[in-house]
Amino acid sequence: MGSTPNQYHQSYPQRSSMSPSRGMPMGGMGSMVSTLPGPSYSGAMPMRPGMPQAAMDPVRKRLLQQQPGGLMGPRRGVKRRKMADKVLPQRIRDLVPESQAYMDLLAFERKLDQTIARKRMEIQEAIKKPITQKRKLRIYISNTYMPGKPEGEEAEKVASWELRVEGKLLEDPGKQKRKFSSFFKSLVIELDKELYGPDNHLVEWHRMLTTQETDGFQVKRPGDVNVKCTLLLMLDHQPPQYKLDPRLARLLGVHTQTRASIMQALWLYIKNNKLQDCHEKEYINCNRYFRQIFGCPRMRFSDIPMKLASLLQHPDPIVINHIISVDPNDQKKTACFDIDVEVDDPLKAQMTSFLSSTTSQQEITVALKKQ
Repeated sequence: MGSTPNQYHQSYPQRSSMSPSRGMPMGGMGSMVSTLPGPSYSGAMPMRPGMPQAAMDPVRKRLLQQQPGGLMGPRRGVKRRKMADKVLPQRIRDLVPESQAYMDLLAFERKLDQTIARKRMEIQEAIKKPITQKRKLRIYISNTYMPGKPEGEEAEKVASWELRVEGKLLEDPGKQKRKFSSFFKSLVIELDKELYGPDNHLVEWHRMLTTQETDGFQVKRPGDVNVKCTLLLMLDHQPPQYKLDPRLARLLGVHTQTRASIMQALWLYIKNNKLQDCHEKEYINCNRYFRQIFGCPRMRFSDIPMKLASLLQHPDPIVINHIISVDPNDQKKTACFDIDVEVDDPLKAQMTSFLSSTTSQQEITVALKKQ
């Protein structure tokens, strides 16, 4: 190469962390390092990672302690100061009498946080239960009649009628109107069996997973005479409701209710009549009424749901009798029927929106910080 080893090493600055090679004399290494630019190794050495804390410069140690998190750096997850850090020392309160207003504000903030947390818990528990209200659903039943035409005219040759079943909520304050079919689980229209035979006298609609909601139902059949029909409407209760066995219904004073309400009424009857065994709390000693209904002198609490299942039935449908008229003078007449339905309380949507949104809490926090 034409250059000696000393000249090769002098053309590159020596790193401060490089250790002398074993094959190089210590005297030659020392003379080379003294001529290279770099920090001086005389005096106090700078703090390196891993150096004991006792060897740290006192001034630098004090500066690091003043940083958030101390020597370990800022801690993660610390978003706001604790309440204890906000309280003014007693000596400052004695020197500044106006600081009492600040202490009163801290007490108010603490009380407000507790109230909001308690209300949130109450709302969360309330939403778990069904929050409904009863409303009036008005059902409109009407029909039209199309007489038959002689041959050669552009019209239907056979006389026919068309039945329409529609409805809407009275005084509905909601912006989104519910479809008429959304209130029902099934609808069956039973026509005169003598006129339409055993295979064509029933018109059925049942709710399915793929059901598209509609504002009403239409049925069209041939005929030129008045037809008696019966409408069977099965309400879609949420949560589902059940009709009790008549004997148990008279005993509990409950006819048609949800399963949870029926279990609660049953437990109240057991408690009021002291049917729970004093020594074996998991057993119920049946009185004469329970023995007739459940068919046993004694049963466990865990057996009640299974025994109760055989005493529950589907609720009775709403029955409406109607006559489909083919008289031209009755074409504009509409029959109206009002039934009670349960709809979600608008308050439930507001409560859910309050829990899912933190806007109100952020506004309160910002307002308190500005005080």
